[in-house]
Amino acid sequence: MSNKHHLSFTYLSQEDLLDADCLDIHLVMDIAEKAMMEFERHHVIFPEKIVQIFNQATQERINCLPATLLDEKVCGVKWVSVFPMNPIQHDQQNLSAIFILSEIETGFPICVMEGTLASNMRVAAIGGIAAKHLARQDSEVIGFIGAGEQAKMHLIAMKAVCPSLKQCRVAAKHSAKHEEQFIAELSRLYPDLEFVSTNTDAKKAMEDADILVTATSAQAPLLKAEWVKPGTFYSHVGGWEDEFEVALQADKIVCDNWETVIHRTQTLSRMYKEGLINASNIHADLHELISGQKPGRESETERIYFNAVGLAYVDVAIAMAMFNRASEKQKGTKLDLQQSMIFEHPSLESKVKL
Repeated sequence: MSNKHHLSFTYLSQEDLLDADCLDIHLVMDIAEKAMMEFERHHVIFPEKIVQIFNQATQERINCLPATLLDEKVCGVKWVSVFPMNPIQHDQQNLSAIFILSEIETGFPICVMEGTLASNMRVAAIGGIAAKHLARQDSEVIGFIGAGEQAKMHLIAMKAVCPSLKQCRVAAKHSAKHEEQFIAELSRLYPDLEFVSTNTDAKKAMEDADILVTATSAQAPLLKAEWVKPGTFYSHVGGWEDEFEVALQADKIVCDNWETVIHRTQTLSRMYKEGLINASNIHADLHELISGQKPGRESETERIYFNAVGLAYVDVAIAMAMFNRASEKQKGTKLDLQQSMIFEHPSLESKVKL
C-alpha cells in the first residue's frame, strides 16, 4: 500500500541531459525569449541574487539565484560557483552549477539537476538572441577573447543566428593550448568554419572581426576600443573585459537588464559607479527588442555593445524545459526525499536519542 507522505524527486546528471537532447540551442533561445516576455508581463518573481565573494581580486564566488515562473507554478534556484583560476591552477572548468526546482502548490521539490549545461547555454542563448537583433546578418568573422566553456557555447549560439560566419578567431587569456582545445572541440561541429589560433594575441582575434565576444571573467580591460571597427556587434560576457572607451564609442548599448547590471562588477557597472554613464545612455533592455518596443540594428555602420549579467528567471525557465524534455525521454533517476513523515516511521523509538 502506497504511503501518501512518500516524496520523491528526479535527479538529472549532465549525461542524462545530453542523452535527452538538451544541448539544443534553438530550444534554449526560444525558451529564453518566452521567459523574457513573461517577465515583461509581470508573470515572474525575480529577487536579487545572493553573492558570496571569497577573493575580490579574482572574483572567486558562489551565487544563489532564485526565481519563480508563476504561470508554470514552479520556483527554482541556481547554486553556481565561479572560480576563474580553476583552469590554470587545477585544470578544471571555472563554473559549476546545480538547480533545484519545486512546484508551488505544495512546495515540494520535483527535480535536482546538474546546472552547468543549462547555465552555459543560457549565457550563450542570450548572446545569440542579442546578435539576432543587433549583429549584421552578413557577418563573416567572429573573434573571441577567452577559450573556455562560455566561449565554446557562444560560438554555437552565434552560428545558429548568423549562419554567414566563415571564420572564427580565438585568443585564450593564458595559454595557446586552450585555443588548440577550443579548435579541436568546435571544428568537429563546424567543419566548414575556418578556425584561427592567435597564440593569446587578443588584437589578432578582434581586429576587423564582425562579431566580438569576450568571455574571460577578467578584472582588467583586455579589449581595446581601437580594435572595434564600425558595424560590429560586441557581446560582453564576463567581468571587466574592455576599455571604457569601447562603450563610450558605441552607437547603441543594450543590456539584458540595466537595473541588474548596475549592481554588478562588469565594465558598464564600473562606468555607472564612476558617473560615466547612466540609464539615458542605454538604448534598450533585451526584452524590449524581442517585443518590438525598441529597434535593434538600424544601420550597417553602428557599433553595438551588449552586456548580459544573467537573469535567474531565464535560468529557471531553461532548467524547467530541460526537465520536461528529459521526463518525456524517461531520463534521470528517481530518488526518495522521504518514505513517510518523521513520526510515522516504524521502530522510531530505536532511532530517537533522548
